Amino acid sequence: MSEQNYLLKMYHKTLKLPFGRKLFSMMFAQKAPYFKTIKPLITELRPNYCELTFKKRKAVQNHIGTVHAIALCNGLEMAMGALAEASIPKHLRWIPKAMTVNYTAKADSDIRVVATLDPELWQVGDVPVQVQAFRADGKVVIEGQIHIYVSEKPAKK
Repeated sequence: MSEQNYLLKMYHKTLKLPFGRKLFSMMFAQKAPYFKTIKPLITELRPNYCELTFKKRKAVQNHIGTVHAIALCNGLEMAMGALAEASIPKHLRWIPKAMTVNYTAKADSDIRVVATLDPELWQVGDVPVQVQAFRADGKVVIEGQIHIYVSEKPAKK
């Protein structure tokens, strides 16, 4: 990528500040206010990769004391969104289209979420972003794909 995009510029700029990761994560969570409900921290962002964490706390627990499904999906969607914004070629735009997930283990700890995409897949049409969340012992608790629909940006008039 010859020219760094706006989100990566903002990310690297905020990392130089005290509490930069936290500041950046709060600013990005403003894009979709429900992201704030998990109090995420984006720990790594680069083209075609995003990693974030959030703590297991009362507000994200279900009736059996594990992290609830919607909190996990919020984390997956936020990581995918940051990846997409940091990676998409300038002439394209994206919108989420579908999410398919499998719950594979109890989410009984703090959570680490990873979104990845093969850079060769950036093209017009459906693009599958791989998403996973892990508990503290490294066990995958949810995994799947978020399909985004990618289209050409309209010509400026």
